[in-house]
Amino acid sequence: MIRVFLRHIVEDFAQWREAFDGMEPLRQAGGVQANGIFHALDDPNDVTVWHDFETREKAEAFITSDVFGAALADAGVTGEPIAWLTRAA
Repeated sequence: MIRVFLRHIVEDFAQWREAFDGMEPLRQAGGVQANGIFHALDDPNDVTVWHDFETREKAEAFITSDVFGAALADAGVTGEPIAWLTRAA
């Protein structure tokens, strides 16, 4: 299993969360098996999301896709997300 962490700043967490919830079909089509959301204690607009994938290739394809990039922009993500891929040890 590959877990991708994405950290990004959003304009408004409530607006972003609504958009995130609406992206479930996109996540399913992209091979996301599970996900979770966290935000900083002192800034709810500082968001970290994790997504689980079966393979690194599926994870990389998802996070670099134009469709995913457009969805982030539509959700109010500002700037470039920071992404890191991990594997359970």
